Amino acid sequence: MAKSTPVKKAWRSLTWLGVILIGLFAINAAGVLWGNSSWAPKLALDLEGGTQIILAPKLESGQTVSNEQLNQAVAIIRQRVDASGVSEAEITTQGQNVVVSIPGTPDEATLNRIESSAKLEFRPVLTSQQLTPGQPSNTFIGEDGASTPYPTPDPGLESTPTASPTNASDLSQVTPALYAAFQAYDCAANADSLDATAAPAAEPLITCDVDGTFKYVLGPVEVSGEDLSDASAGIKTTSSGASTGEWAVYPVFNEKGTALFADVTGRLTSLQSPQNQFAIVLDGNVISAPQSLAVISDGKPEISGSFTEESAKTLADQLKFGALPISFVVQSQDTISATLGSTQLESGLIAGLIGLILVVIYTLFQYRLLGTVTIASLVAAAVLTYVVILLMSWRQGFRLSLAGIAGLIVAIGFTADSFIVYFERIKDELRDGRGLESAVEAGWKRAKRTIYAAKGVNLLSAVVLYVLAIGNVRGFALTLGVTTIIDVIVVLLFTHPMMQLLGQTKLFNSGKPFTGLDPSALGAIYRGRAEFRKPVSVPGAKAASSSREAAKRQTIAERKQAALVGGGSDTRADDLPTDGKDS
Repeated sequence: MAKSTPVKKAWRSLTWLGVILIGLFAINAAGVLWGNSSWAPKLALDLEGGTQIILAPKLESGQTVSNEQLNQAVAIIRQRVDASGVSEAEITTQGQNVVVSIPGTPDEATLNRIESSAKLEFRPVLTSQQLTPGQPSNTFIGEDGASTPYPTPDPGLESTPTASPTNASDLSQVTPALYAAFQAYDCAANADSLDATAAPAAEPLITCDVDGTFKYVLGPVEVSGEDLSDASAGIKTTSSGASTGEWAVYPVFNEKGTALFADVTGRLTSLQSPQNQFAIVLDGNVISAPQSLAVISDGKPEISGSFTEESAKTLADQLKFGALPISFVVQSQDTISATLGSTQLESGLIAGLIGLILVVIYTLFQYRLLGTVTIASLVAAAVLTYVVILLMSWRQGFRLSLAGIAGLIVAIGFTADSFIVYFERIKDELRDGRGLESAVEAGWKRAKRTIYAAKGVNLLSAVVLYVLAIGNVRGFALTLGVTTIIDVIVVLLFTHPMMQLLGQTKLFNSGKPFTGLDPSALGAIYRGRAEFRKPVSVPGAKAASSSREAAKRQTIAERKQAALVGGGSDTRADDLPTDGKDS
């Protein structure tokens, strides 16, 4: 099998880069046609404006909110918003209120994440009633065949259990007064007014499921959401591993919750329906009431029901990040204008353009025609960065802020650094007497280690900054990290392959001054191993510069060798070819 040549490797790398670019543009084009993507990146709150939601605490008479509670609420809401994929949101306090500012118009799932207290409880089912579709939940079919409302509970009915309950599933808790209230309970009327925080944890609860298909009397809380350590959403699978297509939520209890849940499922498994069911109650509503068929001792139950992908992920995020320390109500929801506006955006873009022009001028001045490779590499990096930002805006909710634009501007200099390191290594190899083709390969072997190390430090800095920072600073860190990765891709798949191809051309191999690879200008005297050759005849100043360059690159051993041969002369006559060319 023929060995792959540098030219073949170069074309292979350029082909891969083309495939990547075409693939990314095709994905975004599909998003424009069938999704909500676009050919312009979404802008953040400071450049586009968005929606401001003011949450006011629900307080009893005389109750106050502490700063610790507000700070905890801000932290939880920020985690929920970030988990929903919304970027560059601002969450602050204003007196006793929490102010949430989100770019653009938030969807219903994001609003639910923000507003929900996500108070989770696990209660045993004492009794239940399946509701008839289209029939009010507080009615029954009378002897005349008509729907008849249950009477209002008589205040004189017994409300104290005849015997002290032995556990949370004891039916003695269902007193005549409680059962009458259960029959008269209207699910529809109480759906919007149900206050989960007001339901006593140590007493039975009358409620309905979220679909309005069942009405329940539930026992006291046996496991609370505070005993959860994690939660995730995913597709349910059968025992054989086959997908059911149904979404479910998978909570994970901590050590305390695992022990409590094992005790609950151990007791419920031996009871008859509906007492063998445990209700999973979120904010006062039953989201699922599965039967306990076995003891769950590992603390990893499954919450299933009428979940969609969006609702399952929303619930998992709410449970994962915990319940708010206090309940909030939406005081107002308004559209706000951009905090900076188009003028600052234009200023940022102009600053980036000026930086790019300065880099181009410098590379052309320093590297002559070789600088065009830098310019082409910057163009390739810019195109790749742009399409990646488009995809991040579409799939991850990323929004470009002024800080993010600053990260892109800084990346211009970081990207140019990679090319400079590579070009300088090539020039070093030319000084050592190598031909251009050999210098390109040898220079790459030396340069790539430096490039990888530098980019690794840049990427680590971006990751640390992204993890520790909040708000717009995270946008700066994200764009810096993305452009660092793209920089490495461009150097690997474009810059080095282009140099491999240019190394085969007569123009660059000619070593003319305008190519930036003139051996005479580079001081190509030193050949290595204490061997030197006379430079090509050049003007006095350039010759002196070349001689000084060669002298600086000698090691101590080479200087001693040069001093011993020829009485300190820096040449060895027996090593010089008779035709004046390199051997």
